[in-house]
Amino acid sequence: MIKFKDDFYFGSASSATQSEGAWNEDGKGKNIWDYWYETESFRFHNGIGPYETSTFYKNYKDDIKLLKETGHNSFRFSISWSRLIPNGFGEVNQKAIEFYNNVIDELLANGVEPFINLFHFDMPMCMQEIGGWENREVVNHFANFAKVCFINFGDRVKRWFTFNEPIVHVECGYLLGYHYPYKVDPKGAVQVGYHTALASALSIKNYKELNQDGKIGIVLNLSPCYPRSENEWDLKASVIADLFANKSFLDPAVKGHFPEELVEIIKKHDLMPVYTEEDLKIIEENTVDYLGVNYYQPRRVAARASLPNPDAPFMPEYYYDHYIMPGRKINPHRGWEIFEKGIYDIALNIRDNYENIEWLITENGMGVEGEEKFLVDGIIQDDYRIDFYKDHLRWLHKGIEEGSNCIGYHVWTFIDNWSWLNAYKNRYGLVSLDLDTQKRTIKKSGKWYKELSQKKGF
Repeated sequence: MIKFKDDFYFGSASSATQSEGAWNEDGKGKNIWDYWYETESFRFHNGIGPYETSTFYKNYKDDIKLLKETGHNSFRFSISWSRLIPNGFGEVNQKAIEFYNNVIDELLANGVEPFINLFHFDMPMCMQEIGGWENREVVNHFANFAKVCFINFGDRVKRWFTFNEPIVHVECGYLLGYHYPYKVDPKGAVQVGYHTALASALSIKNYKELNQDGKIGIVLNLSPCYPRSENEWDLKASVIADLFANKSFLDPAVKGHFPEELVEIIKKHDLMPVYTEEDLKIIEENTVDYLGVNYYQPRRVAARASLPNPDAPFMPEYYYDHYIMPGRKINPHRGWEIFEKGIYDIALNIRDNYENIEWLITENGMGVEGEEKFLVDGIIQDDYRIDFYKDHLRWLHKGIEEGSNCIGYHVWTFIDNWSWLNAYKNRYGLVSLDLDTQKRTIKKSGKWYKELSQKKGF
């Protein structure tokens, strides 16, 4: 039997914009997703935006009962900055305070420990209008938003995260043009990344000063970078890919400084951000207590086969090509490689190179399109998802057995939810959602997950 400790966390993760709905109710301000959908709805899959999503705002009590029924002893959700402080700073929305207090209390009453994340891609539109993460002033506004959260909820919430996957809003918003403000601006992307690391450190500083007897960390989507071969140039490509994809946020969060090799590359391409020594000191002195890791797929790279275009905007791929490994296992619905051993390699990397800091898997999951074809007697028979979890948990367990300080495993996600540009194309939930009726039904994986949690293994 694969067995985990009795106090091991089993749960799932969600985000405010992807689950709450009620986008304009009870005083909530607009975030960039509300605005973008309002102005360019054609860019969203099937024209479905964030307005309703999975209606957690209205149905949180019933949803939390389902958390208990699927074996959760913990649950990560995010607080909407634009719901709590509609203008980004200043007056606090008391309806939002009431809602999040109710959610926290309901979780605790059902034996589910709340893990709260403060930013999950959802910049308030009023903050974006003054430059978003490119503007140093927004960093201070975010740190104050974090402090409001700590003061109002920190008496009961003892596990915090500052950001979820900060590399995503850097890459997708400012480098690749996927997310609003859909820029292709390498220098802006570096500034955004630097300010995000600073905003995280300032929030940690605020938390520590309140002496609330909890822990605060950051959630990073880590993808081990594997070279095509042992050829020295393939190996060099993987080292550089790792700098951008993983170490860019992992090093400042845990070690308090950016990797020197990355800084040299940024300097070489004339992309250095505006910064101060005082701010670098804040990053150095306010590192995380623990780490959340989202793991979905590896990153495989090779030495470039051609010279980069000197006139093109800088991309990390200036230094490497993405590589598709022959014979790889793949999720055909999502197009992502499934490589379970990656979770073990992450575990040992944290053990050996990051002070064996306390950490947990904060997202791991399998998105499947057209799950209704697996419906039998009213229940989704998602054995493929159970197998996906088992295969990853075996490798995670091996990493723990070899000394990695992992304390939990959260899946993405509890209930089928809205995804940023794919809407409901790929379903990830332990619980299925009928979009027409909002009916929730526990899948086979949800029943299995309860058994996993109760037995602390399988």
